[in-house]
Amino acid sequence: MHRRILLIITFLFMVNIAAAQDATAEPMPLPEGVPDPAGYEWALVADGFDSPIGIVPANDGTSRMFAWEQNGKMWVINGEEVSFEPFLDIGDLIPPSVFQGGYSEQGLLGVAFHPQYAENGYFYIHYSDVNGDTTIARYKVSSDPEVADPASGTILLSVDQPYPDHNGGQLAFGPDGYLYIGLGDGGNPDDPLRNGQNLNTLLGKLLRIDVNATPYKVPADNPFVGRSDAKPEIWAYGLRNPFRFSFDRETGDLFIGDVGQWDYEEVDFAPAGVGGQNYGWSAYQGMHEYIKQTKPIDDSRLTLPILEYTHVYGCSITGGYIYRGEALPDMNGVYIYGDYCNGRMWAAVKNGDVWQGGVWMETGLTITSFGEDESGELYLIDYKGGIYKLVAAQS
Repeated sequence: MHRRILLIITFLFMVNIAAAQDATAEPMPLPEGVPDPAGYEWALVADGFDSPIGIVPANDGTSRMFAWEQNGKMWVINGEEVSFEPFLDIGDLIPPSVFQGGYSEQGLLGVAFHPQYAENGYFYIHYSDVNGDTTIARYKVSSDPEVADPASGTILLSVDQPYPDHNGGQLAFGPDGYLYIGLGDGGNPDDPLRNGQNLNTLLGKLLRIDVNATPYKVPADNPFVGRSDAKPEIWAYGLRNPFRFSFDRETGDLFIGDVGQWDYEEVDFAPAGVGGQNYGWSAYQGMHEYIKQTKPIDDSRLTLPILEYTHVYGCSITGGYIYRGEALPDMNGVYIYGDYCNGRMWAAVKNGDVWQGGVWMETGLTITSFGEDESGELYLIDYKGGIYKLVAAQS
């Protein structure tokens, strides 16, 4: 799919294409504390993937990385060696649209390994089923550590999707050991069903569940537990399409890259362990009032983004990570994120009480995801087929 230029045009969803991909746009100055990008480069680790969209470690002490493709295949990467056969292939479970050559936001979207994977062999996937609905399922590794058991799939949660876009996709275990799930608003421009501000639907939300139960249980300290007007799984709301989010491995703070509508892309934030935030969509787009809601919202209770950029600079944010590796000490504490449409990459740091970001690199890649390995080193996924690692520039 990534070989078809028309996909990029479709993806812009009628955004001003020339502006969103304008490489001559006035650059955002880098804030104090961000290292000179000339000292770094993205080194190719593996290539030849078919529309890859994510990479995670199993955190089992083997240093292996697991990459997945939108078409339902997962692959093991050991150093620079890629497994000959898929670790898992769920191609028969996902919608035909993924394979038909047009743009699709469906497919295998997220993967997370259980914190005790080395002991229990469990991992979790977020995919669109053949009807286009969101499915969260648990799988188990087979007796061969390089291959999952395809018959072990157990569905934990299913969510009806009214439209084929804005599915979210990220799965991640937080520092509390619970599984966090990113779900978009259900699709179509301007959140026509007003799901973002509706606590009676899981759409447009970040969910938090305890998977150490069958099929799962809701943690007692989730912010909306006990309310008749809210789903108890909800951890945060007011999100349009939280395709990628991450936890800072040092502080536990949460960073969400929420894909915007026509004008703004944003990074949302929550301190470690703090839930219940309303990030504003669709009453707000970024830091700006957008759609008046039928039921008025309390603006004083909104949590506005810590970072945003306009569609002069890009059109679809890919949330990233705070760098916490050891190989690049000057990068410690820098948040790296990018744009799918034009490959621009931003770097942000917190100066005082304010997060400040600026354009860090022009990669020319189609950035679908970032990832970090067991050691905290940073990786990038290019939808055109490559996986890269951030390293010191070679002189």
